[in-house]
Amino acid sequence: MKTLSVLAGAVMFAASGAHSAEYTVEIQNLTRSTLFTPLLVAAHPADSHLFTVGGEASLALQAMAEGGDIEPLNGELDALGALSVANPAGGLLMPGEATSATLNNDDSPANTHLSLVAMLLPTNDGFVGLDSLPLPTEPGTYQYQLQAYDAGTEANDEVRGSGMPGSPGMPVPPPLEPLLGSNGTGVPGEAEGFVHIHRGVLGDNDPEGGVSDIDATRHRWLNPVARLTVTVE
Repeated sequence: MKTLSVLAGAVMFAASGAHSAEYTVEIQNLTRSTLFTPLLVAAHPADSHLFTVGGEASLALQAMAEGGDIEPLNGELDALGALSVANPAGGLLMPGEATSATLNNDDSPANTHLSLVAMLLPTNDGFVGLDSLPLPTEPGTYQYQLQAYDAGTEANDEVRGSGMPGSPGMPVPPPLEPLLGSNGTGVPGEAEGFVHIHRGVLGDNDPEGGVSDIDATRHRWLNPVARLTVTVE
């Protein structure tokens, strides 16, 4: 097995030009208590990107990072002729769990690069991401550690909200409901305006107030947050 650490936008694996193969892509949630919203996994041309670290988030990325909506990004991939798998886990990917997707680019050998995204809950606009990794060309199994990013589109106030793009607050799906506090006044700060490495959530220990609705003893995390395993047939 070949193991590499990867930062999206700073890939440390080189691949040759266009090629065709079947890939099994497995993503495992490595966090203790953070949930991944439905994943979007895609093989696409080398000159396309789902996000750029240091750059401004697109509206499609904002919809994913703030509310877990992958349809706008998936639509952009379809327009490129990319191979994509939306929501391979059939819902939320819980802590410690893994899901997989199969991509076969025999009929579209120009799709030589791999990207994936999913929102992290509970966060305001945090997401696990991989941007434009050159797909391996030789049969084998390859592993990568994936970072969490902040879309920079919303202040990290860490309080409950709708998750609608442009609206403050975090979406709270049913599995999170009993695990979060309420009545937080909001962690001070502003939207950064660019995609960057996530600082992690702060949280507090007051379930009925404080500045944050996040439980600091349960939901704090450090990078990396996921393991990617790519198997080339």
